[in-house]
Amino acid sequence: MIDYTKSKLEQVSVHRIGNKTNGEELHLSKTLLDISDSKIEELLSIYFISPFSDPEFHSFTFKNEDFTLNPLFNFACGIFDSLKTFHSNSVNVAKHLYDLSVHPQIKSGDLFVAYFTDILMDDELTDAIAIYESENKHTFLKLDRSNGNFSMQYEEGISIKKPDKGCLILNTCRDSGFKICMIDNSGKSGEARYWKDSFLQLKPCNDDYHYTKEFLSITKNFVAKHLSNKQDVTKTDQIDLLNRSVDYFKSHDSFDKKEFETEVLKDTGIIKSFQNFDSSYRKENDLAVSDKFEISQQAVKNQARIFKSVLELDKNFHIYIHGNRELIQQGVEKDGRKFYKIYYREEK
Repeated sequence: MIDYTKSKLEQVSVHRIGNKTNGEELHLSKTLLDISDSKIEELLSIYFISPFSDPEFHSFTFKNEDFTLNPLFNFACGIFDSLKTFHSNSVNVAKHLYDLSVHPQIKSGDLFVAYFTDILMDDELTDAIAIYESENKHTFLKLDRSNGNFSMQYEEGISIKKPDKGCLILNTCRDSGFKICMIDNSGKSGEARYWKDSFLQLKPCNDDYHYTKEFLSITKNFVAKHLSNKQDVTKTDQIDLLNRSVDYFKSHDSFDKKEFETEVLKDTGIIKSFQNFDSSYRKENDLAVSDKFEISQQAVKNQARIFKSVLELDKNFHIYIHGNRELIQQGVEKDGRKFYKIYYREEK
């Protein structure tokens, strides 16, 4: 868990990153941004910190997984070792990003590099470096009143509610590439992935959050891609299996793959199919997932949102199935019409 309650924004540098391929320039600031105004400091803190209330952790990587060769790792080490190098290393970060901004669709933007102290991470205080790029300008209306009349003006600026791209590098676990939170709201297109894959070069941390998230993803894909093609497995059975999977993770503190297979999958044929699918899925996606780990309830909460428990019948009905598969039965009339029979105790 991360607690930002007592965190303090110490320094901020801003640079303008153009698209190198499109002939746009790199504009480097000579000095730190003035954040002596308490309101400015407060708003910037919200901008930098608020996206990471429920973070998924990553760490730096590089070719052959030697993270010590990652430029961002070395810039971060320099700052953490001596805050006097903060601005010069922010310039290094800006130059590195500019050199990578070569795809013609990459937007120019303002790069913010900030330094925080007193962030509580796993009951220990630590420092952090925030790196953000703001690409999109938002229009704000401003209402003025003078001499008893009102006038309207507009200005373009940066919205603090939804940053475009950002990361928070926590000064912990340096020997494994630091712990890093990341956001990227620019989409999943090829030109968008440069932030994570080319600039930051991150990989998920092998922790309980990662294991919980990935195993739930494996289960969901098994149902959606494998069981959905089985004629003897109905849509209702698929939804029931997804519900039981989520319920297992919600009701247990720790995960055991064999226990999960016995309690949730139950059928020996489905268990065998799941084991084969699980093995192939891990190889294809290069996943490292332990078969035993402590369950992260935050990961369960986040992943449960994508588990679809709605049975859609033509365009007439939606049936929400939350549990007890035996209370819904499927059948076919003599004239070929399909039906579901639902049992219940009370109507609300």
